[in-house]
Amino acid sequence: MRAFVLHGPGQAGVVDVEPPVAGPGEAVVDVARVGLCGTDVELYAGELQYLRDGRSRFPVRPGHEWSGRVAAVGAGVDPGWVGRRVTGDTMLGCRACRRCRGGRQHLCGDRQEVGILGRPGALAAQLAVPARSLHALPDTVDDALGALVEPGGNALRAARAARLAPGDRVLVTGPGTIGLLAAMFARRAGAEVHLLGRDPATLEFAASLGFDRCWTAESLPSVPYEAVIDASNADSLPARAVEWVEPGGTVVYIGLAGTPSLLDTRALALKDATAVGILSASPGLAATIDAYADGSVDPRPLIAATIGLDAVAATLSGTRPADAGPGPKVHVTPADPADP
Repeated sequence: MRAFVLHGPGQAGVVDVEPPVAGPGEAVVDVARVGLCGTDVELYAGELQYLRDGRSRFPVRPGHEWSGRVAAVGAGVDPGWVGRRVTGDTMLGCRACRRCRGGRQHLCGDRQEVGILGRPGALAAQLAVPARSLHALPDTVDDALGALVEPGGNALRAARAARLAPGDRVLVTGPGTIGLLAAMFARRAGAEVHLLGRDPATLEFAASLGFDRCWTAESLPSVPYEAVIDASNADSLPARAVEWVEPGGTVVYIGLAGTPSLLDTRALALKDATAVGILSASPGLAATIDAYADGSVDPRPLIAATIGLDAVAATLSGTRPADAGPGPKVHVTPADPADP
């Protein structure tokens, strides 16, 4: 089967690989959609921290935001999974350590991460994953929405961590995919959502989604924010978030900068504020599927373009698809061209 493989920084292409076989406890999925994200860009550039510290090595087959249909299962797996439309967890814990036993398998020190660390990803016609990682998709969650469950789970967790009550004012910095999804979940919770960005076109797109409080750093109003969700990659904004949040409020950190951020913990303590870090969609996947299924959150407008495997390298290198819309997300349909 065809698969997109990274061989080194900036070295990638579509190659033929052996199709996966479902081992014990595993399922093989016919992949329908895959989302590209910032982690994939970092992998392509060779800048991901896992590569720098030796935890992950080339070659890598990326793709951790996906949806598809179960084609086969291995020994010990309920055959009822076959034919079901699914998405899956990216983080796969060892199931034996204290964190895994406590329900925090996404923090397992020996975890694998689909498409990132120790497990081939979904940028291929088929993907093998542990059946325990699967989440069934209802008919109201199509393939496109299914491939948005993983980023949605991260964003939902960020919005929940902000501890928003109806009428609270929340500032979301970085209106990319995660920031906009966090804004959608915050709006669903009844909060007054403000978005902070740099690019006028990005802010214009956010406004088209119904967010009419979109600002740059120069125009940001001086009003109290009960919570700030930092979904940016700017190393200066974690400290600014503490400045902007109300005393007693909550700052949620879900964005990652390429360089360390400096944060004065005295400012945090003197405000009696709470700082929360978010890693992984794992605890939020099921609730995200429910939100998509009932229509209370609809992230479809975030998808700017859908491409094939042969266009992935150019997209990861920064070339936007020619027919792309204004949204931040690019999806891939990885099936072989000869497939029906």
